[in-house]
Amino acid sequence: MDDLIAWAWEGETSLLTAQKRTDAVHLDRLLAADFQEIGQSGRHWTRADIIAALLESDDEVLRATLSDRDGRVIGPDTVLLTYRLDSRERTSRRSSLWRRERGTMRCFFHQGTRVPARTPPAVPA
Repeated sequence: MDDLIAWAWEGETSLLTAQKRTDAVHLDRLLAADFQEIGQSGRHWTRADIIAALLESDDEVLRATLSDRDGRVIGPDTVLLTYRLDSRERTSRRSSLWRRERGTMRCFFHQGTRVPARTPPAVPA
């Protein structure tokens, strides 16, 4: 189970690097065919939408700090990741759902929720 979580984190954190975030082949491998995202603005993104946006982005997320990491196996071959992302411009809480498909972990849902920058870190359960 821990291997699934580590595998999902590997994919998630790769999406926070410029090299992988703007690599169409990498994005195609990591994002499931049914991928959806609800962005910080509340906008719904399809897989095609998010890939196009990432390939053209110079996103502040690349200069952000990830904290409050948590990963849980929530079903057969399915992992929920949650974390906080802090940049100079904004702070958000993020969640992603990953599942094992054809021998790899693929993200099928992501949501970012903007929070006030001074929101304290999560208290461990």
